[in-house]
Amino acid sequence: MSRDARAFWTVAPGRGEIRAETLPAAATTDVVVRALFSGVSRGSESLVFHGGVPTEEYQRMRAPFQAGDFPGPLKYGYASVGRVESGPADLAGRTVFCLFPHQTAYVVPATAVHVVPDDVPAARAVLAANMETALNGVWDARVLPGDRVTVVGGGTVGCLVAWLAGRIPGCDVQLVDIFADRAGIAQHLGVGFAQPAGAARARDVVIHASGAPAGLDTALALADFEATVVELSWYGDRAVTASLGKAFHAQRLTLKSSQVGHVPADRRGRWSYARRLAAALALLADPALDALITSECAFDDLPGAMPSLTSATSRALCHRVRYPAVSGLPA
Repeated sequence: MSRDARAFWTVAPGRGEIRAETLPAAATTDVVVRALFSGVSRGSESLVFHGGVPTEEYQRMRAPFQAGDFPGPLKYGYASVGRVESGPADLAGRTVFCLFPHQTAYVVPATAVHVVPDDVPAARAVLAANMETALNGVWDARVLPGDRVTVVGGGTVGCLVAWLAGRIPGCDVQLVDIFADRAGIAQHLGVGFAQPAGAARARDVVIHASGAPAGLDTALALADFEATVVELSWYGDRAVTASLGKAFHAQRLTLKSSQVGHVPADRRGRWSYARRLAAALALLADPALDALITSECAFDDLPGAMPSLTSATSRALCHRVRYPAVSGLPA
């Protein structure tokens, strides 16, 4: 097996390139993975690509297999799906998900890969990291049967949160976004849709995932008395203002952060990171979720695609990267 590989690096804010890599020798407890697909997480990867990670967050923002340091040059990413070329017998030939950057092949400990269920196509499994974030957000929001739930922000994570909440019995779920064309995706996911001006009010749970301060104000305005507003957006080094005047105190609202780096405290004793990721992968069996992968490019084209893909004006949801290992095969 060739020890040569290629990887995408951010070499300066707003600029990336593909670099040659030499794979290390694999230990008996390692796997060698040939990449099939990877996914670009528009939230955190946009901040990384454009140099927007605050210096005080450099350590916490490191990806599990990141190479280099913020602000760059660095190799960053955490949504790789590949096939095990060699390793322990129970993994050889299996399709796996790994929190690895965009790279054609890599060597990692066998414990770092997660087998993709047979009913989840490799091309859809790139959503696993986003699904894990969404699942954690629904746990943090403590959505219960019968709740009136609003998700503000129809990006990839917001859509996955709405899809999850919509499968809790009796929940009335509405996805809110400024772009009217998100209505079609909401319908595909089996949830309601509204633009901010027409959004339902007096909601039991509101989850904000738009990444825009105006979206947070919308979320606060839609919450009912003593409701919880869960903040899933991460703003990097941007200062954010929120409308904590008006009815915020009279309504006795709770504003709560959610971040995938920790399993919620009430589940932490039973749910490991591995169990949570396995659950996220299993949830991807629904073909309706293919609607969230709205663009794709070949690995060699990623340096040219990243600037527009991660721009503030991009309308893409999940962007999928296709590797030479699947050349000529259906996505």
